[in-house]
Amino acid sequence: MATKKEEEKIIKKLEKLAVHNDPINQELYKKYDVKRGLRNANGTGVLVGLTRIGDVVGYEFKDGQKIAVPGRLVYRGYNVEDLIADAEKNKQLGFEQCAYLLLFGELPNKEQLERFSSYLGESRILPSNFTEDMIMKAPSKDIMNKIARGVLASYSYDEDPENREIGNIIKQCIQLIARFSTLAAYGYQAKRRYYDNKSMFIHNPKAELSTAENFLRLIRSDKTYTRSEAEILDLALILHAEHGGGNNSSLTVHVVSSADTDTYSAIAAAVGSLKGSRHGGANIRVVEMMDEIKANVKDWSSEAEVAAYLRKIVDKQAFDGSGKVYGIGHAVYTISDPREVLLKKKAHELAKEKGQEWVDEFELYNMIERLAPAIIQEKHPSAERVCANVDFYSGFVYTMLNIPRELYTPIFAISRIAGWSAHRIEEIVSGGRIYRPAYKNVSEERAFIPLENRK
Repeated sequence: MATKKEEEKIIKKLEKLAVHNDPINQELYKKYDVKRGLRNANGTGVLVGLTRIGDVVGYEFKDGQKIAVPGRLVYRGYNVEDLIADAEKNKQLGFEQCAYLLLFGELPNKEQLERFSSYLGESRILPSNFTEDMIMKAPSKDIMNKIARGVLASYSYDEDPENREIGNIIKQCIQLIARFSTLAAYGYQAKRRYYDNKSMFIHNPKAELSTAENFLRLIRSDKTYTRSEAEILDLALILHAEHGGGNNSSLTVHVVSSADTDTYSAIAAAVGSLKGSRHGGANIRVVEMMDEIKANVKDWSSEAEVAAYLRKIVDKQAFDGSGKVYGIGHAVYTISDPREVLLKKKAHELAKEKGQEWVDEFELYNMIERLAPAIIQEKHPSAERVCANVDFYSGFVYTMLNIPRELYTPIFAISRIAGWSAHRIEEIVSGGRIYRPAYKNVSEERAFIPLENRK
């Protein structure tokens, strides 16, 4: 058996071989008009499907010209701003209503909402022995991987997991919507115990509490939270619940569901997609970037100092060397991301509630949001206009709520499972064809070399 040193040497050789053989001449992408990332040359997405679930509006076309417009996010025909305004007016936590709307296409009446919320509440408790066998016995450093494993393990606890009837899929989806917050919270507690050497607290969910309230209760040792904390987390859940069929994780649900697989396999694949730093994991990168900026900019109120450091980041001389200002820019939104606008407002309110040090930090975020687009434009003059996206303030909000960083992306998943579920149902009802885009082979055929003649 190879030693660890020998194994590392073998892997290095294989890595070199793979890197040598896999690069593709970038000019070939232009030659064959390849829609890289399923995007057209003008930045718009390649149209691969139709949906009635959500709409993401960041531009319009007039006389063949792409015109940027203030961003709008629409759930089942309703502007998300109206959903949030209604919840605030009635002093309600609105994520459960949002999930109902996405799943069934209509706003629930009072009785329907109460029944749906009650069913969600009852379904939050994991099956017997699930916590011990599937979470505690195999803890993970990354909670997203733990959620994915929990989703796949749920297949084994389902009496009829392969049943593709819509009613059964709806039941599976509602149970997953209910359990995601529990999976994330318990996965975090196991991580604390086995990787951080800290105390682990396993509290039972309460059926009468909302998703936001239950999550805050489960991750805290004393189970306490304030109403305002629950409200701002609920807002974040509503804003992250759906973002059209073209975002990477929702597209993943459509692709995997089109192969006629089970609900758990489709949703676990979406969790893996969302984990990526180019998708749901971006909120952590924003906070990490801000840590570096705060440590290296002495005067947070100085536009000159902040701008100078942002230029270092864009020039790949600071932070992770990627040249990206995380949280700035979006594939669709150019003038404004409506989610960011709403979350920023609440972030400011929460900062004032928390104290002056948080207000100072909010002002630093605000300054970067204002300065970064122009600095990025300086570096990339031909690039489209950019604006701050929802990830820019979400991590800051979670930090003020004293939520650990390893739970930032899982919160995204706790919310987006509602949209994923709606897209899975839509694909099964209306899709009808397995996804099969084309990849052109650009390698040459070669004569086979017998083993004894290979060097």
